[in-house]
Amino acid sequence: MKTLRGLDKKKTFLAGLSGIVAAGLVLGVAELVSIFFSVRAAPLIAIGSTFIDFTPSWLKDFAIATFGTADKIALFVGMGLTIAVLAAVLGVVAYRSWKLGAAGVIFMGLVMSAAVISRAGTDLPDVIPSLLGTVAGLFALKWIIARLHAWKDSDTTPEGDTHPSRRRFLLAIGSTGIVAGITAAGGKFIGGVKENIRAAREGIVFPKPKSPAKPVPAGVQAPVEGTVPWVTPNEDFYRIDTALSVPQIDISTWELRVHGMVEEEFTISFQDLLDADLIERHVTLTCVSNPVGGNLVGNAKWSGYPLREVLKRAKPLPGADMVLSTSEDGFSASTPLSVLQDDRDAILAISMNDEPLPLEHGYPVRMVVPGLYGYVSATKWVVDIEVTRFADKKAYWTTRGWAEKGPIKTMARVDVPASFAKKPAGKVMIAGSSWSQQRGITKVEIQIDGGDWLETTLADEASVDTWRQWYHEVELEPGTHNVRARATDAKDGLQTEKRAETVPDGASGWQSVQFTVE
Repeated sequence: MKTLRGLDKKKTFLAGLSGIVAAGLVLGVAELVSIFFSVRAAPLIAIGSTFIDFTPSWLKDFAIATFGTADKIALFVGMGLTIAVLAAVLGVVAYRSWKLGAAGVIFMGLVMSAAVISRAGTDLPDVIPSLLGTVAGLFALKWIIARLHAWKDSDTTPEGDTHPSRRRFLLAIGSTGIVAGITAAGGKFIGGVKENIRAAREGIVFPKPKSPAKPVPAGVQAPVEGTVPWVTPNEDFYRIDTALSVPQIDISTWELRVHGMVEEEFTISFQDLLDADLIERHVTLTCVSNPVGGNLVGNAKWSGYPLREVLKRAKPLPGADMVLSTSEDGFSASTPLSVLQDDRDAILAISMNDEPLPLEHGYPVRMVVPGLYGYVSATKWVVDIEVTRFADKKAYWTTRGWAEKGPIKTMARVDVPASFAKKPAGKVMIAGSSWSQQRGITKVEIQIDGGDWLETTLADEASVDTWRQWYHEVELEPGTHNVRARATDAKDGLQTEKRAETVPDGASGWQSVQFTVE
């Protein structure tokens, strides 16, 4: 016979487990029902997106610096653990006092609903999945807790069989868990069948661009093992954005609305872009969250329609100085109007490295603007372009303390050797990448152990909008060594040594790498 105290501990644990299983049902039912509503109706995505919105910049920077492109995975893991803890607490509270437990569940349901309705582009009916999930979870929790209360202070009947009250509880919690799993998986499966976006993407046939990319010089890749590919493969291209769930957009219904301070408002379909005079360019993109020496930078061949042609048709009115572009997921970027009207070939991109944009990189249409950090230019899944003024509108990141205008800073990065690498004594190759979009790299120098600055050999330049690789061989004795790198661009001269963090307009400073020669 178990002691009363031992049984109480056991029931407390089982009450917590009951809360977790009921929470799983809440999310599973909501996920299943949400496929009949907008893509933002799923509460888990809405809660995560709302958390991102209210996260201070320093914490976002920490997440990106710590987890890199896995920051969203880390967020989901953290959310899962938090939800499990809260659900367990509510389960215990419900076991002690059903009224308090029920009130807690209802409150959490209202929080989920508020998170959903707060997302850009949602309507009031989009809270229905959250409400139905909450109701299902509430009834399931009451059902399970009632059977937990009925659990007898014995494991078996006099005949030696498992006590019926115990079996009824195990049946209740087990069946609820199974239903939670089925609804969650069913929502994912049915949603995937319903959208079938990937299949549509693979079927796109692109016309030959009117203005193809210029031939890439043979010597753009530094002849040093360990340097990054000059063209970044799509699967390796960095991804930093605010979308927890990649938008699933049907190209047959996608439209870009162009409006605001213009003489002509209009919409553009995906077919309009396919029928337009497309151009193709190699452009290096850089994230403003990239630290000195970081890897949130990549180079690709992009194909699309010039934004200057879009604006030429719209005819901006006097006084307009900014274009506010908005994504399907509610993100927005504020880009200087003049930048999109000059000759830098800012485009509405539909292709990346000779294939349709990957879903994660903005399919079906995104913006690519040479020379600006992505937070003020590279809107993915773009659906709206408003010509306006900086004085009248603010974008997603500028409301959070980042600069209104984000020109990319000149940077030299050491790729070889890696930090704390070990190299054999003798000749050691130092190599890396440098970029200064819209200005071009004219020189890269390295300094070994605080000595004289040595000019490196530059790989060929494809254009001022792409990064440029460099390399230099030095003779080094065994021991610990330190190398620093700095670049010079064609317009502003020597890269600044002044160290700056990413906020508010990008990191700066000379990278230093320590390694060992054996």
